[in-house]
Amino acid sequence: MHFDLFSLLPEVFPPYLNSSMMKRAQEKGLLSFGVHNIRDWTQDKHHVTDDNPYGGGGGMIMKPEPIFDAVEDVIGSPPDCPIILLTPQGRVFNQDEAQRLAREPRLALLCGRYEGVDERVRAHLVTDEISIGDYVLTGGELPALILIDALTRLIPGVLGAENGAANDSHATGLLEGAHYTRPAEYRGWDVPAILRSGDHGKVAQWRREQALIRTFERRPEMLEKTELSKKDKVFLEKIKKGKA
Repeated sequence: MHFDLFSLLPEVFPPYLNSSMMKRAQEKGLLSFGVHNIRDWTQDKHHVTDDNPYGGGGGMIMKPEPIFDAVEDVIGSPPDCPIILLTPQGRVFNQDEAQRLAREPRLALLCGRYEGVDERVRAHLVTDEISIGDYVLTGGELPALILIDALTRLIPGVLGAENGAANDSHATGLLEGAHYTRPAEYRGWDVPAILRSGDHGKVAQWRREQALIRTFERRPEMLEKTELSKKDKVFLEKIKKGKA
């Protein structure tokens, strides 16, 4: 999978993209990046990328010319891949969206700054707009990294464990339950005996039940959208009655 990132702050990307999971994925040939400085496509000696808004108001607006030129020069016109603007006005990003986008061989991510981008960029260049939540950040660089991280985990072969992302929180429609590792006892707190039993069937059932408990306690609205088995529903009734 290849990502093209368009930003006024390209220097923020390499430290994260060249670390840990991202680095290993690139070494395996599963992931690649093109980081592009929008200022390189300006035509004036000062490399101006923003200007005052028509009609007045606070903040500066990113100019359309260098954005169009940068994206069309790198991606082509018309583009042959989705061009995503990271913006608080976009559709809120979630695991379903991550799974959909992870099927794309190439994505272009446009990182806004200042008060936003000229509306003509939205109307005539980008193909999608995504938000990472109902709050405002200084720019689109952090949202772009979050999107990349979420998608990279879904690329086959990236994670060490086969199907390692399949049971992540939200991947199954539930939050993950508790996890434990060595030591078996710490400060008087023991790892549940079932996890040390060696009975894989019982362990799997325990984990499913723990996921149901945690989701019910923290994000009960998720249960309304999740496909539940008959056994899940019986267990949920026990939770609601305080008997689980």
